[in-house]
Amino acid sequence: MNYYALIVAGGSGSRMNSDIPKQFLLLHQKPVLMHTIEAFYHSDLKPEIIVALHKDYFKYWNDLCKIHNFNIPHKLVEGGTERFHSVKNGLKELKEKSIVAIHDALRPLISNDLITRSFHEAREKGTAVAAVPSRDSIRQLQNDTSIALDRKTIFIVQTPQVFWSDALKVAYQQDFDSSFTDDASVVEKAGIKINLIQGELLNIKITYPEDIRIAELFFKEK
Repeated sequence: MNYYALIVAGGSGSRMNSDIPKQFLLLHQKPVLMHTIEAFYHSDLKPEIIVALHKDYFKYWNDLCKIHNFNIPHKLVEGGTERFHSVKNGLKELKEKSIVAIHDALRPLISNDLITRSFHEAREKGTAVAAVPSRDSIRQLQNDTSIALDRKTIFIVQTPQVFWSDALKVAYQQDFDSSFTDDASVVEKAGIKINLIQGELLNIKITYPEDIRIAELFFKEK
């Protein structure tokens, strides 16, 4: 069986108050993206790694790899204007039927256990999307008021989102739609059932400055 990890690295630094895209910010003395690649490289199933990155940053990334002596094999593909287009470009690199984990570059704390479970679940059931139950009360805005939702039915979706490559390629033949917020929404619109699996609370997405500080604590305690 062939396994791939397609890591989507298209974030900007706007919400971090930084001119540097978030995937390049230093976390425990090296860029966030390197930690994410390492997580998959050292996982049990050893997937081949593809990184979707804006072409303007190819040289910058290659320079960072030299500076940090980062030699883990990975294939760079050109990122698109939307996540949808980045994933679509990455799928062109798949030459044989395989299982593909699509993962946010900004989730560097993913564990080997979650990676392995995701691949195994997708192999058995066709899809595997990591999610965690909402721990907070949820309210939905409706015009000038809001209503409470049953949080037992609400899940916070994460990555990896794992699928068979043939199903993914069919799904990504659809035209882009603004309702596509992640890969599961693309696959679901193609008529394929989404199977949720238990994610991890530590599998946070680096979005705000506080997230970097939380991730630093994790690495200090490892």
